[in-house]
Amino acid sequence: MRLHNTKYRFLAYLLVCVLSIGLFTGCGSSASKSASGGGKILFVMTDVDDSFRASLADAITEAAEKSGLTIDYQESGNSVDDQKNIIEKAAESGYAGCICRLADVNTALQMEVAAGDMPIVFVNNDPTSELLKDSKYVYVGSPEEDAGTYEAEYVWEKLGKPSSINLIMMKGEKGHSATEGRTKAAVSYFRDNGVDVNLTFSDYANWTSENAYEYMGIASAVGAKYDAVICNNDTMALGVVDYMKDNGISTKDIPVCGVDATADGCASIAEGGMQFTVLQSATGQGEKAVEAIAIMAKGGSISDVEGATEDGKYIWVDFEKVDASNVADYQ
Repeated sequence: MRLHNTKYRFLAYLLVCVLSIGLFTGCGSSASKSASGGGKILFVMTDVDDSFRASLADAITEAAEKSGLTIDYQESGNSVDDQKNIIEKAAESGYAGCICRLADVNTALQMEVAAGDMPIVFVNNDPTSELLKDSKYVYVGSPEEDAGTYEAEYVWEKLGKPSSINLIMMKGEKGHSATEGRTKAAVSYFRDNGVDVNLTFSDYANWTSENAYEYMGIASAVGAKYDAVICNNDTMALGVVDYMKDNGISTKDIPVCGVDATADGCASIAEGGMQFTVLQSATGQGEKAVEAIAIMAKGGSISDVEGATEDGKYIWVDFEKVDASNVADYQ
């Protein structure tokens, strides 16, 4: 797993807060700032072991600090029970709102029940629309289908719009909304354009470069042919690129695509490794999450927030296409 500066900054920020303020219910840290009038906000994250989650956590804490919002950070790991207990205790303690990265996207209702009257902004793992509610249970993120569509579009055009494509797909976490949305959209794009797409290898590499590297070895061992490799994030794409380089396979002729436009991903594009990524703005999502929960904590409506949908359930931050032609703008 590659380490990123954003993670170091975020963990350093937490350490300072722990030393100066103390622990909240035994874990995590409290980042107390002058209150903005909406009361304290709980920010519960599974972990920051993924580069995008680290960047998002960093963005949320920085946005909260700038806005003067009192926010307490905790990590639940992937335990649904721990996450539920953290939210329940926060609600009982009088917290005004919660920003939550769900450990399991299928447990949104459990978290809402645990929250009681406390509003929730979900981030980085999108619950089903039926479990969201106007300005009460809201999702802030980027439309995952766009990312998969942009990757497939790039591959098809780069390869000269062939009528058939052999494709390897490196998927993220099983059941994660981004995994499902990006994967389905990529395959649908080819089929909608009359392309016979043959998935010669596809598996859940769980966002990691190590798994992606290993799976490329397995794909090679079983003789899987491929014209391109589409990955649900940059970290997996970098693992694919490393495998191809180590085994003398040209990344110039076989496009490798990712999502997130991480620093490492953009550097790889500039160096001729990866060919394409899609910026998922952690800064934009973090700022919108904080803006939304500040409003919701006071019982307000998110209708005037830029990117909010008419039903008040979503705030969207658009993806941006990144390739060799514009990667310098994202480094």
